[in-house]
Amino acid sequence: MPGSVGFCSWVLLCCLWTTHAEIFTSIGQMTDLVFTEKELVQSLREYIKAEESKLAAVKSWANRLDSLTKISTSDPEGFLAHPVNAYKLVKRLNTEWSELESLVLQNPSDGFISNITVHRQYFPDEEDETGAAKALMRLQDTYQLDSEAFAQGKLPGTHSDARLTVDDCFGMGKTAYNDADYYHAVLWMQQALRQLDAGEEAEVPKSDILDYLSYSVYQMGDLPRAIELTRRLVQIDPNHQRAGGNLRYFEVLLSKQMNEQREALEQATEEPIQLGTYTRPKDHLPEREAYEALCRGEGVQMNEARRSRLFCRYQDGQRNPRLLLRPLMEEDEWDSPHIVRYIDFLSDEEINKIKELAKPRLARATVRDPKTGVLTTAQYRVSKSAWLEGEEDPVIERVNKRIEDVTGLTVDTAELLQVANYGVGGQYEPHYDFSRKDEPDAFKRLGTGNRVATMLNYMSDVVAGGATVFPDFGASIRPRKGTSVFWYNLFRSGEGDYRTRHAACPVLVGSKWVSNKWIHERGQEFRRPCGLTEVD
Repeated sequence: MPGSVGFCSWVLLCCLWTTHAEIFTSIGQMTDLVFTEKELVQSLREYIKAEESKLAAVKSWANRLDSLTKISTSDPEGFLAHPVNAYKLVKRLNTEWSELESLVLQNPSDGFISNITVHRQYFPDEEDETGAAKALMRLQDTYQLDSEAFAQGKLPGTHSDARLTVDDCFGMGKTAYNDADYYHAVLWMQQALRQLDAGEEAEVPKSDILDYLSYSVYQMGDLPRAIELTRRLVQIDPNHQRAGGNLRYFEVLLSKQMNEQREALEQATEEPIQLGTYTRPKDHLPEREAYEALCRGEGVQMNEARRSRLFCRYQDGQRNPRLLLRPLMEEDEWDSPHIVRYIDFLSDEEINKIKELAKPRLARATVRDPKTGVLTTAQYRVSKSAWLEGEEDPVIERVNKRIEDVTGLTVDTAELLQVANYGVGGQYEPHYDFSRKDEPDAFKRLGTGNRVATMLNYMSDVVAGGATVFPDFGASIRPRKGTSVFWYNLFRSGEGDYRTRHAACPVLVGSKWVSNKWIHERGQEFRRPCGLTEVD
C-alpha cells in the first residue's frame, strides 16, 4: 500500500530472471497455456455437471421425505400402526440415510483439483505477471499509446475485443508503483479511476485507487493535483489511516513553495491526466528517443538520393554451384553500411522444422557479459532462444550451407544457429553484435575472433511492431517471413563498425520468430582479405 509522506523509503529490487519464470517472453510457449486453460475449463464444466447431478439427487430425496414426514408427523402412532410404515422407517434410518450421507460426503471436485494440480507447475507465477505488465508499459512508451486506447484494445494494425477492466488497470498501476515507477503508476491508476467513474463495476474500491494515484502524483511533483485527489479520498473515506496526514503535509508543502516563490496558491488543473501530462524519466539508454521513433516508423532517413543507390539483383555466390540454377534475389536495404535482404531465403517447410526443433528448448535469451564473456540474461533483451547444431537435422545443415554459399564466408567458426521467439512486448534494445575494445574477452572462450557479420532470418510476419532498427543512421527494416538480412559488423581491417548498433523493436501485435547466424573472423582471412585503410 502507499506509504505516508515523511517516512516512506524505497528499496529498488532488481528482478532475478529464471528460465521457467518468464513464460511471457515467448509467444510460442504461451500458446501451450491457451490449450491448458481450455482443458481446465472443460474439467471445470465436468465438475459443475457432477455437482449439479449430486445436488439434484439430494434435492429429490429431500422433496420425497418432506412429503412423507408431513404425513408421519401429523399422526405418528397411526402412521406406525401400519407395519409397512414401521418397517420402512427403520430401513430408511438404518440404510437409506447412511447412503444419503455417503452421497453428500462425495467430493466431485477431486478430478478437477487433481487436473489443476498437474498443470499448476506450468502456470505463470507472480514474476511472469509483473513482467507481462512491464511489457505492456514498454509498448505504451515505445508506440506512444494512450492508456485509454490501450485499455480498450485499440492497437495499431488490429481490431480486437480484448479489454482491460478497472481491476486490470489497477493491477498495472500497482505493478509500476511497487517498482517506484510513478510515471506509469499515474497513467494506469488514472485509467482505473476513469473507468470506475464511468460506471464500470470493480472489486477494487475507489479509495484504494485514489490512495495510490494521489501519492504517485505527489511523487511526480504535481502538488496541486495530489491535494485535489487526496481531498476526494478523504471525502470518500474520512477515517483513512494516511489520507488526512498526507493532505495536511501536501498543503503545507505547497504553501511553503508558493511563499518561497512569492506566488499565489496554485490550483489543480481541470485537464485529465493523460499521455504527455508528465515527462517520462530518462533511463540508461542515450538514444532512447531516436530508437523508439524508428520503431514507430518516424525519423527514417530514407530519401530519394539514397533510394536511387539501392538496387536488386540475383546472387549466385560468385558462381557457386548450388546457386547457379537457383540464384537468390538480393535487395539493397541500405547503402552505407551496406545491408542486404535475401528473398525466399527460407521455405515454409524449413521454418516449420526449425521452430519444431527449437520450441522444446526455448529458454530466456542471454547476452554475453563484456567483462567475463559468460552468457547471462538482461532486462534489455526480452525473448526466448534456443541453439541448433547442424548435425541435429539436415534442414539446419542445409541452412548453414546456404548462408556460407551466399555470403562467401565460412560458417565453420560461426556460432550455432540461434532461434528466438519474442513474447509480450519482446525486444532487444540497441546493442552491438561485435565486441568492443573495452571488452576484449567477450569471445575469448570461443577462440574464433570477433563477430565479423550477422545473418538475420525472419521466420514470421509481424502484425505491428518488431522492426529491426539502426538508430545511428536511421534505418528501419520490417520483418518479412522467409527473408534474411545480412550486414558486416567489422570493417576489413577488423575494426568494429559502430554504425551497426541496432535493436529489435518491441512486438506490439503478433508473434515474432527469427533465427540468426553470427559469423566469426577466423577462417575468413582469404574469403574477406584486409583492406588498405582502417575503415575499408
